[in-house]
Amino acid sequence: MSVPEEHVASRRVLKSRDTRWARALAGMLVRSGVTPNAISVLSVVFAGGAMACFLVAGDQTSTAGIIAAWGGALACIQLRLMCNLMDGMVAVEGGKGSPVGAIYNDAPDRVADVLILVGAGYSGAGEPGVVKLFDVIPLGWCCAVVAVWTAYIRVLGASLIGKHDFRGPMAKQHRMALLCGGILIEMTQQLAGLGRQGILVALTLIFFGGLWTCWRRLRALAGELSAK
Repeated sequence: MSVPEEHVASRRVLKSRDTRWARALAGMLVRSGVTPNAISVLSVVFAGGAMACFLVAGDQTSTAGIIAAWGGALACIQLRLMCNLMDGMVAVEGGKGSPVGAIYNDAPDRVADVLILVGAGYSGAGEPGVVKLFDVIPLGWCCAVVAVWTAYIRVLGASLIGKHDFRGPMAKQHRMALLCGGILIEMTQQLAGLGRQGILVALTLIFFGGLWTCWRRLRALAGELSAK
């Protein structure tokens, strides 16, 4: 089946697509008969798993519980990203795309972003309740809004000028990498009985970096439209 042009145009450039392991895994998935749309939906399942792990991570008191909760969140985020890589490879390189593939390629990502970032915001960061900036701003929810906004601006740009703008500094892969770093710091601090700031710092950087990303994309889009 041919892949719609808009699906190909909306793909982010990723070096990992050219790695041997990625091509081997994509080939295995193509031979298994799994559809790229099903892989896209599975990414939301993993995002929900990450959220569940975040919700219980702050309450863990045993070493095993702490490692299981934070490690589970980390693993689920990586599996979500793996799905994001594989759905496009199975659709395009594997020739398994569908007419509605562009919808599945983008819509589940917005749900996954919200589940992961809101979940991180409820992880507690050493205190019960919501991780907040200046004890006022609920960071998880704010990061989720900004993440959806960055994607909206990208899609808006594609509808107006015919191309997707994936510039950062806080595009999806940057957000998830930073959050994974925050998880490792948070887990280490909790295991050592120290004051926990890993998730707070990660979400703060995601929030302000996301705002900057939105501004950069809007400015570039405005420039393209003005040049016409």
